[in-house]
Amino acid sequence: MASKHADHKGAPVAARLGIWAFLATELLLFGGLFTAYAEFRLAHPDLFHQEHLKLNRLLGALNTVLLLTSSLTMAVGIAAIRQGRQRVLKVCLALTLALAGGFLFIKYLEWSEDFSHGLFPASNLFFGLYFMMTGLHGIHVLVGMAVMVWLLVRARQGAFSPDYSTPVEITDLYWHFVDLVWIYLFPLLYLVG
Repeated sequence: MASKHADHKGAPVAARLGIWAFLATELLLFGGLFTAYAEFRLAHPDLFHQEHLKLNRLLGALNTVLLLTSSLTMAVGIAAIRQGRQRVLKVCLALTLALAGGFLFIKYLEWSEDFSHGLFPASNLFFGLYFMMTGLHGIHVLVGMAVMVWLLVRARQGAFSPDYSTPVEITDLYWHFVDLVWIYLFPLLYLVG
């Protein structure tokens, strides 16, 4: 008996190509920002060094741990649904969502601390780039969380199975991309300075 969610044979391939095309455009966006950061850092090394010291490395490192753990929970969820373990998928989606929420909460605390010290996007070139890059990344985290809420609702309805897991797999690729961007942002902004 065919699954009520059975994909057309080409649909999963088209969806994967679509997400890869989307991620390529996102790579160009963040790549441009990373390039601008590198250019300005080379032009103003003292400013960038002094300003990066004002960032809270502990909160940045904690956020890195949260996002790396969220990548793990997402990967475990994918493996689970491929084996038909729907309950594990639901738990993993909920954990990933909670870790992403934790990331944004810590980013809120960090930005609040920055603002209380008079550090704003218009403070100087470093903080303009810092707030732009981490803010754009935060928007991507929010988008991922919104999709995960939808996936969790659909998973609770029993929508996913080994025969139909394309939306979960597409979200997994997106989420790993979001995590990868942070893996570049963290050392670039917090450590290298």
